[in-house]
Amino acid sequence: MPLALLALALGAFAIGTTEFVIMGLLPEVAADLGIPIPTAGHLISAYALGVVVGAPLLTALSTRLPRKTALLLFMGVFLLGNLLTVIAPSHTLVLASRFLAGLPHGAYLGVAALVAAHLAGPARRATAVARVMLGLTIANIVGVPAGTLLGQLTGWRTAFLVVAGIAALTLLGVARWVPHVSIATSGGLRGEFSALARSQVVLGLLTAVFGFAGVFAVYSYISPMMTELAGMPTTAVPVVLALFGVGMTLGSLVVGPLADRWLRPTIYGSLAALAAVLALFTLAVHNPWTAAIGVVVLGAVGFGVTAPLQVLVMSRAGAAPSLASASNHSAFNLANAGGAWVGGVGIAMGLGYASPAAIGAVLAVVGLGIAVTAGLIDRSPTSDGSPAEEPARVG
Repeated sequence: MPLALLALALGAFAIGTTEFVIMGLLPEVAADLGIPIPTAGHLISAYALGVVVGAPLLTALSTRLPRKTALLLFMGVFLLGNLLTVIAPSHTLVLASRFLAGLPHGAYLGVAALVAAHLAGPARRATAVARVMLGLTIANIVGVPAGTLLGQLTGWRTAFLVVAGIAALTLLGVARWVPHVSIATSGGLRGEFSALARSQVVLGLLTAVFGFAGVFAVYSYISPMMTELAGMPTTAVPVVLALFGVGMTLGSLVVGPLADRWLRPTIYGSLAALAAVLALFTLAVHNPWTAAIGVVVLGAVGFGVTAPLQVLVMSRAGAAPSLASASNHSAFNLANAGGAWVGGVGIAMGLGYASPAAIGAVLAVVGLGIAVTAGLIDRSPTSDGSPAEEPARVG
């Protein structure tokens, strides 16, 4: 199992790098394509919208495929999208290539989470999912800062060429180490859509959309925030991105075991902490030291909610979890697109580079409200509503 999880996490590493590295390279991308920075921010939204569309679409089209075959197919499309980003000559074509690269994002991570949870068993499924998602967090310690520095030195397209290479390695790792697994489902595609419509699944997805948008409202504009408000040099941006990744990793390591024991309280605590941190970040961002500390804490509390929400959505989908699992990544990337857009609106309105954090705090409070409402509605005694599973405190 460790090598299988490593292979799955390597794919998450590639996905995390390509998703977030462009945020540190927005000035370089804007200069190369001859567009303003807010317009370059649309490339972030294009990728995120690709995830929103691709997660349910590709999952639906691949429901009859073996899980391992689906993983290989999704990573192959991801590889192609990043290669096209390297060679696309215009803003419009880069937008299209980023959309294509985003299409398999949620489908891959959704299936990877299902496979990891299946291999680990009911008692450690949140921990196993968190280990796969650790690839996303490590990407922000190593992949994003290194890609940002490489892009600053040799051209922003080089970063995406490296991502394509990592995707190729993932294909080899999945082919070699991930076993063929049989995960029981019921009802076929109709059953998957029926599970997706369950109230607890819908509320879980809405929690991700609103709760997580605040993180991306800030992170999408982290480079100009650090240089314009915190007074850091451009060369410090990769270090700040690495600090965000450190926070993400710490949050991911802590939250997995907690969510295995107390699923809903972990979600509540993460969202409440996120709202508080975003509110304080509007003040902290004006000093380089407090800004750096704030970035670490934001990464920890922001990404601490990802694995618990993933497990919640999968478990509430019952015996048809594939589409719900993938759609959870659509929700997170809808939050990505929405957060980047809302943050850009605040800046464009003249509210300043600190305004995305204030807007994000409000969004996190909305997400917390949805999560608490879902918890009050859901009175099941176990983390997935099934008495066959081991008991867990869900709030």
